[in-house]
Amino acid sequence: MGQFQWQTKRIQPGQGGSAANGGVGNAAGSSFTRPGQMSQNVVALNELKFTLHQRLIEELDPNKLEGLGKDKAREAVEQAARTLIAQEMPGIVGTTRDELVSAVADEVLGLGPLEPLLRDDGISEVMVNAPDTIFYEKEGRLYLSSVRFRDDQHIMRIIERIVAPLGRRVDESSPMVDARLMDGSRVNVIIPPVAPKSPTVTIRKFRKDKMTINDLVATGALTNELAEFFRACVQGKLNILISGGTGSGKTTMLNALSSFIPDTERIVTIEDPTELQLQQGHVVTLEARPPSLEGRGEVTQRDLVRNSLRMRPDRIIVGEVRGAEAFDMLQAMNTGHEGSLGTVHANTPRDALARIENMVMMAGFELPVKAIREQMSSAIHVVIQIARFPDGTRKVTTVSEISGMEGQVVTMQDLFRFEQVGVDTDGRIMGELRTTGIRPRFAEKFEVSGIHLPPDLFAVAGF
Repeated sequence: MGQFQWQTKRIQPGQGGSAANGGVGNAAGSSFTRPGQMSQNVVALNELKFTLHQRLIEELDPNKLEGLGKDKAREAVEQAARTLIAQEMPGIVGTTRDELVSAVADEVLGLGPLEPLLRDDGISEVMVNAPDTIFYEKEGRLYLSSVRFRDDQHIMRIIERIVAPLGRRVDESSPMVDARLMDGSRVNVIIPPVAPKSPTVTIRKFRKDKMTINDLVATGALTNELAEFFRACVQGKLNILISGGTGSGKTTMLNALSSFIPDTERIVTIEDPTELQLQQGHVVTLEARPPSLEGRGEVTQRDLVRNSLRMRPDRIIVGEVRGAEAFDMLQAMNTGHEGSLGTVHANTPRDALARIENMVMMAGFELPVKAIREQMSSAIHVVIQIARFPDGTRKVTTVSEISGMEGQVVTMQDLFRFEQVGVDTDGRIMGELRTTGIRPRFAEKFEVSGIHLPPDLFAVAGF
């Protein structure tokens, strides 16, 4: 131990903590314990964790911990916890002691009860609704976790640990905040009074290993034929818009499509917050910035899109089009920056165009609706629609070509469409992604560019 000295007061299982503290580093989803149904052993163990945590806070020197690296700091805390347990809780041994040590280290250095969920690579999202109600998403489905916070103050302390390094604050005057963990995971926090029952935390985890187009084919999100078509679209420098609902896999698809961009091109990405993981060597990443506490220093996505035009980009990728930057993005697509990619929240390809139209109007220019639609019809070539189904799977449901204008209406035609035929006994969606038999108008551009596709790619099966 060396520099760590302990008081000799013996700790008893009944001291400190509360019955709402929950599981101690249990594997996520190991049991779906409902609030108020925890065993006395679990309650007692979590009271010990709370008390042990308080003792460590009193005894450890924060300055010495800050001077250590992440791994060494955890080793120091775990060693200190084991020493204290051996001195003050000799009856706690084996697996129980190891779980207690790990949980206390998470409290001192990490995000407390959330750490086991964040360490599980299979979990994609964590949702804290209340101290005793924590859900997580795994393989597209929601599960109730066994981990618990002690109370609202415990949640608030973890929230402060998230936002403090970013120079952000969250309180009654500023009850909502977006933040990012060190690994890139997105965090949304909302606290009372606007969330009257409890502080609420939502964490969208950042995938360390991005899914490739082959991975998407293997999971059934699309077919090999469609993957080949997407390769041609990206290499042929078509402007592509990916549409879908929340959690449908838009960013995952955008990452996969970006792998088809040649290494010889300069790519500028614009996001809020940063999520893309491009593997090319010539990539410039730009990220929007919220205003400071004084309301100054905001940098919007529109500012970044306009600035990117002066950075000699071969491709502009907008992580999510959500505001007035839509106008500048269309302008870029129509003025030589072909091959741009972006995503938008919408339920159908037609809705995606309607949302882009509304966002262009947010730019403050009183343009005629027909002029906006003419810009869209000439700028965007392909809309890829993605959906998350009730069984948790994510699939491409429609691939549509923007074919032009008829009067004041943007005309579209579906090239590929997912046709659901039913649900199997396990609740899995049954269906097939099929071509509609329509050959896109831009197919000639592929041939001119030297991109060759199978001649029967757009043929309907059986004909």
